[in-house]
Amino acid sequence: MSFTVAIVGRPNVGKSTLFNRLVGKKLALVDDTPGVTRDRRPGDAKLIDLRFRIVDTAGLEEADEETLEGRMRAQTEAAIDEADLTLFVVDAKMGLTHVDKTLGEMLRKRGRPVVLVANKSEARGSDSGFYDAYTLGLGEPCPISAEHGQGMMDLRDAIVEAIGHERAFPETDDEAETNVSIPRSAADDEGEEIDEEPAYDETKPLRVAIVGRPNAGKSTLINRFLGEDRLLTGPEAGITRDSISVDWSWRGRTIKMFDTAGMRRKARVTEKLEKLSVADALRAIRFAEIVVIVFDATIPFEKQDLQIVDLVLREGRAAVLAFNKWDMIEDRQVVLADLREKTDRLLPQARGIRAIPIAGQTGEGLDRLMQAIVDTDKVWNKRIATAKLNRWLETQQVQHPPPAVSGRRIKLKYMTQVKARPPAFMISCTRSDALPESYVRYLINGLRADFAMPGVPIRIHFRTSENPFENKKSNPYESKRKRS
Repeated sequence: MSFTVAIVGRPNVGKSTLFNRLVGKKLALVDDTPGVTRDRRPGDAKLIDLRFRIVDTAGLEEADEETLEGRMRAQTEAAIDEADLTLFVVDAKMGLTHVDKTLGEMLRKRGRPVVLVANKSEARGSDSGFYDAYTLGLGEPCPISAEHGQGMMDLRDAIVEAIGHERAFPETDDEAETNVSIPRSAADDEGEEIDEEPAYDETKPLRVAIVGRPNAGKSTLINRFLGEDRLLTGPEAGITRDSISVDWSWRGRTIKMFDTAGMRRKARVTEKLEKLSVADALRAIRFAEIVVIVFDATIPFEKQDLQIVDLVLREGRAAVLAFNKWDMIEDRQVVLADLREKTDRLLPQARGIRAIPIAGQTGEGLDRLMQAIVDTDKVWNKRIATAKLNRWLETQQVQHPPPAVSGRRIKLKYMTQVKARPPAFMISCTRSDALPESYVRYLINGLRADFAMPGVPIRIHFRTSENPFENKKSNPYESKRKRS
């Protein structure tokens, strides 16, 4: 992107609504409750013919640095310092407040380009608030309606004037754009028989979602990965609301990591805002490739922890367990042995899942966690040649034949892998509806052990071979001729 724009203002003036309007998606949570946004949320904006990077921020309030509101203010000020242009949003319907004037003075002192935006200008009685915005000393306000999309052309012209035409429309290399090749994904090969096992691409970007119960240390963990206080943290539970993505590099590989809101038991989620936060976290899980479930090592394996793991596996994502707050554990060897035993016993559907003890505050175990993430992604992308699968299937039937139902033994004839991410296989057989679930588990466990696929969900689909004579009606005249 050519430049970066930060959206700032006091709470509930419509910053997140404007952010969603500019990115063209409902990425940021929007609610009538003030202070919904807490972290900086970046996005790729499109405004008529402008393309730029935009950052949604928390509403600015006057508060002590140690409070949650004070830490939110520090995050917003960091976004202003990093941006090339600031969109200062005021509420034209309500008019200016003391916080607006304080924020306007702070922006004037910084001396950075600012576009004053008078939102909710479509409302009746907004004229007085619009003209009051002139008193901020930040130039002519731009009247818009973020909710209804009014005034977007005027906003585009104001941004171009503030940032400069050359910066707004940089020259691009058309040849470089036309020569970009689109890599094939695992979904492109769905349904194809595999003669050779493709090599794993060590350079492709990796999407990782961090999930868990509230106050498990998810945001602190990501901040330690980045080496900066990028995400809002604190002792309060439930600080994170939006799913925030951050980009960084690990051993030369691009990692897009998603911080998500803490997921409580469904029965306890009653407020609308928390429901929106949990829904946003579920979208992050579906978008990610690897999901790290953060456990609190001091109180691990709560019922909600197990439900989150089961949810991730049912979504087909590859999972890695991270036992956080390991620096608070005294007798580590005893606790580690207990965690291993409980992992195998309580998560039989993810046999062999990788579990790493870490400490987000000190950075202990983070390299081992990233290595476990990469190793799990290799398994999740694994593809097995059809010839190997059929030899394996024959061996499995010799060691443990399928059961006989009504005096007729079920025959497994042919097997192939139909897709990866997660690994899914198709077996052609007779009477697939009569095959017991225990035999399916036997095959899945055999695949895990013999092809080194621990900890990832494995799907097996069965297809019954069609009998061409099954529905063919007999001809009585033909049978008479045969008897004669």
